[in-house]
Amino acid sequence: MANLAIQGGPKVRTTLFPKYITIGAEEKEAVGRVIDSGILSNFLGCWHEHFYGGPEVRSFEAEWAKYFGVKHAIAVNSATSGIYCALGATGIGPGDEVIVSPYTMSASSVAPLVYNAIPVFADIEEDYFCLDPNSIEERITPRTKAIVVVDIFGLPYHRDAINVIAKKHNLLVVEDCAQGPGAMYHGKYAGTLADLGIFSLNYHKHIHTGEGGMVVTDNDDLAEKVRLIRNHAEAVVGAKGTSSLINMIGFNYRMTELEAAVGKEQLKKLPNLLERRLTNVTYLTKQLSQIPCLEPAKIRENCKHSFYVHPIKYHREIAGIHRNRFIAAVQAELMPTEKREKEGIKIGCGYVQPLYWQPIYQQLTAYPQGCPWTCEKYKGKPDYHKGLCPVTERMHLEILITHELMTPSMTKPDLDDVVAAFAKVWKYREELA
Repeated sequence: MANLAIQGGPKVRTTLFPKYITIGAEEKEAVGRVIDSGILSNFLGCWHEHFYGGPEVRSFEAEWAKYFGVKHAIAVNSATSGIYCALGATGIGPGDEVIVSPYTMSASSVAPLVYNAIPVFADIEEDYFCLDPNSIEERITPRTKAIVVVDIFGLPYHRDAINVIAKKHNLLVVEDCAQGPGAMYHGKYAGTLADLGIFSLNYHKHIHTGEGGMVVTDNDDLAEKVRLIRNHAEAVVGAKGTSSLINMIGFNYRMTELEAAVGKEQLKKLPNLLERRLTNVTYLTKQLSQIPCLEPAKIRENCKHSFYVHPIKYHREIAGIHRNRFIAAVQAELMPTEKREKEGIKIGCGYVQPLYWQPIYQQLTAYPQGCPWTCEKYKGKPDYHKGLCPVTERMHLEILITHELMTPSMTKPDLDDVVAAFAKVWKYREELA
């Protein structure tokens, strides 16, 4: 008789995991206040006092800036928009290169293409999964203009090493902190470690406004360029008297008053939600570390992790079974999460495929005639061959496990079921041979 559920045995858990919902009465009241005002967005795409948005947006920006200790916070309609604004503000353009991560959400690498610049992929760190400073240094050329770092899974990038490299080569650093609100590096908040930082307020992040994001910086010039790109720059620069027109082709990346009102209430909840998330991860790390083939992720020295997901390294040489087979058996022991049933069991092999494997890079096709790679201003040679970033590829294909079963909604009995599923598969792994 089989013991493992994947072989027909009984499951460890037969009920859904609890939903993760952070929206409550406070947000409902805030939304009601905005609806009663009749003004759901207060932006104007011309040089006017409302060019910077309405009272909810502006007060949300002020509260975010105060919380994270930065001079400027600029609300946008998504973190993707925020990265596009931030890179536009750096002044990149045709012929330029931007170093990016191959192991993150695709927007971080696609952002240079918006300005006809070239994404150059550096490899990630073996233990922390952020961009490897040594790999960055190897990829820098005279064409490099910026680095987009990612606080992947909620761990801050190696600020000291990477910022030194950037200063040495006169590069700007843009920090994608979509997964790291509340994380810290040597006592300073992630998202505030670079020239520009971007946070996400997408619905499945730590806190959210449905869709939304925030760009932060202490640089007055960069902040104003972000605000212009956010809101139809080309229509404003004349009346405003803006002298530099580089990348002043604006978009509509504006946040609504409704979202901002929700965001202000969500920000108040971040410390408690983060504390509960860290408590759950601490418990899981202790329990899962007792399973010989599992190695819960390390945390960089003097850093605080915010754990958007919980990364774990898998050792096939100990288990004797491929990671994918092992995790399929773990998934079979568990159940989906309420309200996200169609997404399956929230444990996966790897994270995303290496971004340079995507057709856009393999076929060098983004715009007609092969631009920007064939642009006469580009003097480099694009390199997106498979094998380009070996650490990334090994993590994706063989080693890394990520899961979301440590959110604040998870109770100790819920966590115990997660541990029990891993332990059961380890115990009866011979059934998978």
